[in-house]
Amino acid sequence: MLNNIRFKQVIIIVAMLMLVGFLFTREIKGLVEPKQETQEMPAAEESKTAPELNLLEVSNTAKNLISNASTKEISIIESDYLKASGIEKTKKAAVLAQKWNDLEQSIPSAMYLDIVATSEPSSTNWLAAGDRYLKAFDNTPEDNEIRNTLLQKANVSFKNSLALDSSLTDAKTGLGVTIVNGAGAPMEGIALLMDVVKKDPKNLKANMNLGLFAIKSGQFDKAIIRFNDVIKNIGATPEAYFYLATAYESLNKKNEAIDAYLNSRKLTANPSFLKFLDNKIAELKK
Repeated sequence: MLNNIRFKQVIIIVAMLMLVGFLFTREIKGLVEPKQETQEMPAAEESKTAPELNLLEVSNTAKNLISNASTKEISIIESDYLKASGIEKTKKAAVLAQKWNDLEQSIPSAMYLDIVATSEPSSTNWLAAGDRYLKAFDNTPEDNEIRNTLLQKANVSFKNSLALDSSLTDAKTGLGVTIVNGAGAPMEGIALLMDVVKKDPKNLKANMNLGLFAIKSGQFDKAIIRFNDVIKNIGATPEAYFYLATAYESLNKKNEAIDAYLNSRKLTANPSFLKFLDNKIAELKK
């Protein structure tokens, strides 16, 4: 009975972490009101068959989520991209990748970065593509069948980056994150992240992900130790305080959770996240 309750608790936490991860990526300067908003992020099993991504379809879908002015601007650049060739085409792809990222549309942005890396292979270009695919994966609801495709694309991109420069810590970290999320044996991914932290104890991304995976697996005490270490020795961020609060709340340590949520609130200017935090704090004070 206790194990069943704990399992349900972890499922709820994972869903909340996905929502908050989505909010963290919405920087105020790039926040664009969609034409049609979808607020719910229902949990479901990932599709085992990874569908192919079609750039035209992805672009058209993303255009439904941005303003008419931005759609017009993107369409003009896309037209220039289709007409270009060689180095000029690669440059246009890079411009489109940045434009889509500015509009918080990670999927088309990642696909254009993939095009850039394929045209001009380098460890940094593949790393950029992998990071963007991973961001798109994090932002995509679990019931969307392309989520697994994005994870696999990120995994391949990080592998390509490491093939060109095996010392690239960020690529190794990204690869570990993709593996733990389902692109391989989870313990293999954890081992990669632990290796990164062993060589670079202050690596923020690796430490944050190890803490997140501790929460997702119900190891809340380990998560608390990890996030406290991040805050003390690496840097206090709204994300680190939020996940620390989540771990405390999961252990029913309400006062500690409230303090951590308040500290997270002090460090963010994101209006959506501020509202989310206010609601969490109010709930705990009841």
